[in-house]
Amino acid sequence: MVDITIDNAVKRFGRVLAVDSVSLRIKKGELFFLLGPSGCGKTTLLRMIAGFYAPQSGRILFDDRDMANIPPYQRHTGMVFQNYALWPHMTVRQNLTFGLEMHHVPAGQLRLRADNALQMVQMQELADRHPNQLSGGQQQRVALARALVLEPDVVLLDEPLSNLDAKLRLEMRAQIKRLHQDLGLTMIYVTHDQAEALSMANRMAVMHNGRVCQIGSPRQVYHRPQNRFVAEFIGQTNFLSGKVSALGEHITVETAAGILISSLACEGIKLGDQVICSIRPEKLGVLNGTTCRPNILTGKVMHTFFLGDHEQYLIRTKDGMYLKALEYCETKLVTDTSQTIRLGCEPSEVVVLRSDDGSTR
Repeated sequence: MVDITIDNAVKRFGRVLAVDSVSLRIKKGELFFLLGPSGCGKTTLLRMIAGFYAPQSGRILFDDRDMANIPPYQRHTGMVFQNYALWPHMTVRQNLTFGLEMHHVPAGQLRLRADNALQMVQMQELADRHPNQLSGGQQQRVALARALVLEPDVVLLDEPLSNLDAKLRLEMRAQIKRLHQDLGLTMIYVTHDQAEALSMANRMAVMHNGRVCQIGSPRQVYHRPQNRFVAEFIGQTNFLSGKVSALGEHITVETAAGILISSLACEGIKLGDQVICSIRPEKLGVLNGTTCRPNILTGKVMHTFFLGDHEQYLIRTKDGMYLKALEYCETKLVTDTSQTIRLGCEPSEVVVLRSDDGSTR
């Protein structure tokens, strides 16, 4: 296991700035996610860590060792690719022993280490099959075993589950998380799938346009986004634009839909600033009768969606804004799409963000 430090790394491809002055530290034994949309620079950054790309400037350190002149095969990393990249003419076991042979592992240890790695991913019974005799999920487990068999300091995973169906993705998420807990390896996982990152990561870096927008635990990033892009990319949210009218223990924001009071705001908010309030749909509860909350919004129900464990409502406020609200309950609170309802949330559920944070540059 190693700590990984990325210090002001920059990578260009011609005129395209793929990685823009990225700095972050990945702790020893951490399952760390690089999360963001296509083209945000996350895979380029992973390949820089692996040694496939060299930064134009900045440094990448494994513990205190600068990796600038260290080729990929000497970095002691294991890579799991999106497309599996298994040798089709070799058996499952041979796909693992081939890498060991390239690293000059003694012949007497090849089969033992390969079988141990296959046992980790529950594939030892299929060791003599060829890749074309395996399902997609089985091939991905072999690819993971091939990375683990080298006993690396770091395991790098580049969107490893994107080719699997929904059920298999859930199974593989659990298996990768279990392996990480059992082995305690440093793992860096690239994905655009927010659910994967939220359910698996110890910490994550959300990337956009080659930059890191926010680093934190899944709960921190979800509940306390630092800019509009993060709030919008991670899960669903409602945005209400407004003006800061009072500062103190709480922040008061005047919006077209009503006055909102918040106890959560990004740094640097001043009186009179134009801001954006982010409220997650599950925090925007439907109020019955005369129930009161500090923040109350009213609107007409346009659509209702039954989603099994919860109801989702699309509400149109009097000023023409659309809001989403969720209710996790067995009894349907909204009976038709013509009624006007009241919605409420606590100050701790309203995140006030700067409207000019540059997150979409």
